[in-house]
Order: sequence, then structure tokens, then C-alpha cells
Amino acid sequence: MFMVYWTVVEASVSVPHAQPFEAADMRSALELMEQLRTRQRGGEGIGFITMSSENPDSIGHPGVDTTGPEYKWTKRRQRL
Repeated sequence: MFMVYWTVVEASVSVPHAQPFEAADMRSALELMEQLRTRQRGGEGIGFITMSSENPDSIGHPGVDTTGPEYKWTKRRQRL
């Protein structure tokens, strides 16, 4: 699924907004973002337009749960 986030600034007050989209509806999410960016370019007080996604079929919590003593890889370098 997707979530589009944006902020509207009116009278120096920032108001956050969000709109969810189903996993099969990425096109609609991108279209909304383009509409918001067009309004932003037109001078409206819209900012922080972004989209986030989440896999609805994911099982368990994201990330590594546990590692054993044989797990030696790190992002920066390999442990010897």
C-alpha cells in the first residue's frame, strides 16, 4: 500500500495531510503528487510532498530478528 503525505501552510500555520492508496493503485498516488506539485509551482502554500510504501504481504517485523555467532557481515566491511 502507499501513503502520500503533504503539508499545507495557511496564515503561517502548517497543517499535515495524508491520503492512503491500495497496493495496486500506485498510479493514482503519483497523480495526486503531481497535482500537489503543480499547485505548489502555482504559488499555493504546499510543501513536503512525499510518498511512502509498505508491503501488505510482509510477515513479521521488518529487519533482522536475531543473528548467530557465524553472522560476520556488516554494511561497511566484512569482519574477519
